[in-house]
Amino acid sequence: MSDDNTIGAMALTELPDRKGFLKPHRIILMAIAAVLVFCAAWFMRWDWLPEYGWRLAQGVGVTLLMLFSTCILGFLFAVPLGLVQVTGPWPLKMLARGFCTIIRGTPLLLQLWLLYYGLGSLFPQFPAIRQSFLWPYLREAWPYGVAALTMSFAAYEGEVMRGAFAGVPAGELEAGRAYGMSRWTVFRRIWLPRAIHRALPTLNGETVLQLKATPLVATITVIDVYAVVSKIRQMTYLTYEPLLLLALIYLCLTAILVVAFRALENKIPTRGA
Repeated sequence: MSDDNTIGAMALTELPDRKGFLKPHRIILMAIAAVLVFCAAWFMRWDWLPEYGWRLAQGVGVTLLMLFSTCILGFLFAVPLGLVQVTGPWPLKMLARGFCTIIRGTPLLLQLWLLYYGLGSLFPQFPAIRQSFLWPYLREAWPYGVAALTMSFAAYEGEVMRGAFAGVPAGELEAGRAYGMSRWTVFRRIWLPRAIHRALPTLNGETVLQLKATPLVATITVIDVYAVVSKIRQMTYLTYEPLLLLALIYLCLTAILVVAFRALENKIPTRGA
């Protein structure tokens, strides 16, 4: 057999089997989903949706802003938290470990309330703070929500990065030093990228969990999509329709995150990392 025929045969074997996707249990699940969608559209009230559509869109925007800002800031804190637990001196190592233990061991709602109702109630008592440029922000609720979600993500992802840093083979780091790289260059070009490759699948799950934690900011008057749906329930006296729509919104956002991370994992090889 020629090389072209061999390559063509291998390509055909790598193509997904479309018939294999339509298995009996998947057909049943799709049928059940279609029936549920039909029942929800036919038997439930959705006449309120055009009136509150813009508010829902704004709520989704606030939720996404809280998600991405806290994940980015949390990851920036997680890298030094993980690194210092592997290489840092013991005082910094104990501080990082204690921070991760306390944040991971206490409820996120409690941390949020301590920041907003505790620390936030102390700031007005200091005239220097009230007269500073920070007061217009500190009097709002969203900075405390961002702080609480950021610390939570940093603590959980910091432990992930600690394991990722420790799991990078020492031979790769020694090879970089043998090529004459400085410690910073070895960290920037070898250690950090390899650690991120190892932590990427777990980062997917942590990001999804962070999305599910964002509704807690509604308890401190941040108007996210959960708060908008709660207001819709109060104004329309409906229970199931707004909650089903909220579940669908979170389900779609979660699916988008999962697909995005899978595409990123396919572009960045993680096997053997």
